[in-house]
Amino acid sequence: MKKKIANLTASLYLMSFFILFSSCRKEAATILQYVDPFVGTAYTGHTFPGAAYPLGMMQPGPQTGNFEWKYCAGYRYEDDSIWGFTQTQLNGTGVTDSGDILMMPFSGVPKNKYRSSFSKNTETASPGYYSVSLADNSVDVELTAAPHVAFHRYVFHKENPAVNINFQFGNVSVKDEYGKRVLYSNIKKENNRTISGSLELKRWVERRLFFVIEFDKDIISGEEIVSDSTCKAPDMVYYFDLGKDNKLQAKVAFSTVGVDGAKLNMKSEANHWDFDKVKEEAENSWEEILSIIDVEGNLEQKKNFYTSMYHLYIQPNNIADADGRYTGSDDFVSISSFGKYYSTFSLWDTFRAAHPMYTILTPEIVPGLVNSMLYHAEAYGYLPVWALWGKETYCMIGNHAVPVVVEACLKNMPGVDQERAYGLVKQSLTTAKHRKYDWSVYDKYGYFPYDIVKEESVSMTLECGYDDYCAAQLAKKLNKEEDYEFFMKRSKYYRNVFDSESKLVRGKNSNGKWRTPFNRFHLSHAGTAGGDYTEGNAWQYTWHVQQDMEGLVELMGGKEAFAAKLDSLFVLESTSEATGFVGDVTGLIGQYAHGNEPSHHVIYLYSMLGKNARTAELVREVFDKFYKPKPDGLCGNDDCGQMSAWYMFSALGFYPVDPVSGEYILGAPQIPEATIHLSNGKSFTMIAKKISETNKYVESVTYNDKPITDFRFSYKQLQEGGRLIFNMADTP
Repeated sequence: MKKKIANLTASLYLMSFFILFSSCRKEAATILQYVDPFVGTAYTGHTFPGAAYPLGMMQPGPQTGNFEWKYCAGYRYEDDSIWGFTQTQLNGTGVTDSGDILMMPFSGVPKNKYRSSFSKNTETASPGYYSVSLADNSVDVELTAAPHVAFHRYVFHKENPAVNINFQFGNVSVKDEYGKRVLYSNIKKENNRTISGSLELKRWVERRLFFVIEFDKDIISGEEIVSDSTCKAPDMVYYFDLGKDNKLQAKVAFSTVGVDGAKLNMKSEANHWDFDKVKEEAENSWEEILSIIDVEGNLEQKKNFYTSMYHLYIQPNNIADADGRYTGSDDFVSISSFGKYYSTFSLWDTFRAAHPMYTILTPEIVPGLVNSMLYHAEAYGYLPVWALWGKETYCMIGNHAVPVVVEACLKNMPGVDQERAYGLVKQSLTTAKHRKYDWSVYDKYGYFPYDIVKEESVSMTLECGYDDYCAAQLAKKLNKEEDYEFFMKRSKYYRNVFDSESKLVRGKNSNGKWRTPFNRFHLSHAGTAGGDYTEGNAWQYTWHVQQDMEGLVELMGGKEAFAAKLDSLFVLESTSEATGFVGDVTGLIGQYAHGNEPSHHVIYLYSMLGKNARTAELVREVFDKFYKPKPDGLCGNDDCGQMSAWYMFSALGFYPVDPVSGEYILGAPQIPEATIHLSNGKSFTMIAKKISETNKYVESVTYNDKPITDFRFSYKQLQEGGRLIFNMADTP
């Protein structure tokens, strides 16, 4: 009898455990319902709804167009036909690349070059998964992903099942570039179920791509489509014997090293044909990341927050093989000491908020990100500017791996050799071989003269000044006093392009003469609109002095004069002017451009002036206008998670105006409550008491029951855990 009772007790215990476990799993799974991968897929968000794995190499998804700027991510929500399914995409960028190897299943009689219409109500996307029914091709398609493997599952509804595989395909800016994209190809059918090969590609960067494609059914025949004699890679159609089944599965693995690397990746991550298992593993990985923060709020707030968090972790991408091998910035194969090598570093954007957010939520990945940048610098000569597929694009300005590396060092991230890091920071900011900057010109004049540096001279002076300041902070920590003085001096060069008459930054030539005439509203954009600024104008760039706001206040004539000038920024409705493409300058409130990153810290300058009420008003306006959980809900390119990170910080009520300082400037939270489960085992909770549509102002703030009387809150405080409480009110 005792034995039966013991067995019953054990059974009840196990049943309770499984009920509890299932309940927890169900609760965790509900987090995914708040992510909408379609957000940002219309207007200028440039996001994509394909399947992705956190920080993974592969993003299989639908391709609805090409040959235009709007197809940087290969997909537009408003399109009604799908060209096929590519294996990689870029998230929210302003330049085209990726979209590698287009695969399009069909049955029956193909139409319109294998492209197919589809009904939106058959299209589904969630973290790690995408599905759609192709009306013209009579196929249901499902996609999921492992880190290095794209997994396809097709259900055919007519006879003659086949798959069109276009090895030439990829995202390009204009149609004339398409035939030049592939420099060399070597495609091999290894057996009736395996195709492998290599492609040498040139678009944003020049790179080698190795792949293996495996099917779970036999190829019975294949034919090449001859459509463009300029193409160097084949466009093939493969027909299959499905037996009594109507299903076909395909796995695609990539490597930057070799076909053997692609095969190793497939064997390591998907050595089976269980689509649902791969899907579940991807979903579990997303749940693990998204559950780091528990957000309270209404449905729209949760969708905005968790979708932002999802976009934040689509990249950077680990491009190292399962054995740690990768092709680096010098085009040689190397092996990573920590098994990974990250790329897709949109640093002009992400140093501002995305990388600071990684240090809070997932500090364990930060050493890998930083050490990847150091590997890049040791192979190439300087830290990455904008790295893609391990290569340097030279896109945008500054050398903003510097603040990311310095931030990690100042926050004492384990696994980062600070002396090694500083040596490469200094080398990056002083080497005469830097392709982007002639530092001798910078040092001779104390700015970049517009008659020597023909484009973006003012913006370069300001952005390089911030990098110099960052270098100085690490030099100070490492007791390199002479270097500290050198870089701090350079960090003040912004003063040399500040025009005391207009109280704006302005182009200056090598003779010390201001650019005349001076159109303070003229938008500049390198390569398309010229000018002295980067995707902006004098009004937008004047505030780009993240390292020395006190100095900028002094130049403006004091706090009240500074505040008056700042007020003008948000109310001046004069139409910005340009002579070329300036599609990145969006999300305007007066001259403030939230759709572009140089403006992202500006709203928080009011808090630094003691005018938090204005920060509260403007943050709420940006949230109401420019972040909506729908396809056209983003006001600009998401830029590899930077727009999303701004949302997350601002929703929590603070923002890193100076990312390397370890300090956040308090704003006004936009959600009732959020708890961050820190990696050190502690929890940090933000509570916005009485927050509502009308209660948008901050009456008082406490941290662990102690009042915060200025506008600052620190990373150190956050890491200690506890409660940051904002008492909200309906009046300033």
